[in-house]
Amino acid sequence: MKLGVALLFSLAMHAILVAGGQFELFHIANSPEPMRIKIATQPKEETLDEVSLPPPARAKPKAKSLNKNVQTPAPDLPPFPVTNKPASMDAPPPPSAEEWQLASTYKLKNSKRYRHNWGQLVRSKMGTAVEGLQQGTVRFRIEIAPDGTLANVKELWSTSETASKLALQAIQSLPPLPPTPTGKPLIFERTISFQPYETGWPPSYTLDCLPDPPAYKNPFAWDGKSPQAPAQRQTQKNAATDADGSQEKCVTDSTADTIEQEETEMKRQTEIWRWGR
Repeated sequence: MKLGVALLFSLAMHAILVAGGQFELFHIANSPEPMRIKIATQPKEETLDEVSLPPPARAKPKAKSLNKNVQTPAPDLPPFPVTNKPASMDAPPPPSAEEWQLASTYKLKNSKRYRHNWGQLVRSKMGTAVEGLQQGTVRFRIEIAPDGTLANVKELWSTSETASKLALQAIQSLPPLPPTPTGKPLIFERTISFQPYETGWPPSYTLDCLPDPPAYKNPFAWDGKSPQAPAQRQTQKNAATDADGSQEKCVTDSTADTIEQEETEMKRQTEIWRWGR
């Protein structure tokens, strides 16, 4: 009897548990609980009265420098106007009496010394050359009589009216010149430079004893009338030689055959080509 009652009680309890579990599953599947979403509210802004601001920091006083040599930077000043001064060159001195003495006896290369001295004398009377529109060069064709007087002057070309005017004034005011070296009229062309970087270079006289090279002539040219002859090439004459067979040198003064003169001549050539003359 007791076993029967206990068995029934156990079966009843199991039946109740099984039925309750099925009912719970059925309830969840059919009517799930809705999801609830909570929106967080914006926190309350604190007013200026409620927030206590920290007190402003006081600027610390600068410590005085113990080094008295420290200099404060000077204020910026406006730059001074820079004016470019034009270049200038004084006129060269006129030839001395000793130079004219050598020139009056120098017959080589169409009285080379005499022609150079004449050009230097004219340039010395033209004054200072200043950079600008007035600078330039002028070329003349000159004829000097045997007694040294000026026979004829003709201007061939000029790059500056000022240079042409000053050169003509200088030629008109020339003093009496010594006679020509050959005793014949001296005809030559001369370029006068009126520029702030060049006044004329002294020529070299070292190789003046060498004969002039023959002028070019077409050996095949024929006028159509004269009898034709085989073309012959002109040969250049050798320079004069001494008794021992050594070649003669044109040593006319103490600086005619020195390294300094050759250096000056090379510098002159460099300057001429550098300035595009």
